[in-house]
Amino acid sequence: MSGNTEFIAYCLEEYKAAYNMTGKEVIMLFKKYKIIDYIVKCYGALHTMGGLAIAEDIKSLIESMEQ
Repeated sequence: MSGNTEFIAYCLEEYKAAYNMTGKEVIMLFKKYKIIDYIVKCYGALHTMGGLAIAEDIKSLIESMEQ
């Protein structure tokens, strides 16, 4: 696995745990809002954050897109 793939999987797992979701639910959500593109684009900043902070950041992004 490449570093990006491993980090994407890490973010997915952290989001899943933080919001008590299934892997399938998170994947569908990430696809809908193009979160994987965001993770790759913002890797430099995201990889310095803890798992919960990453999950909260992604949640905030999704909420801003829903408005």
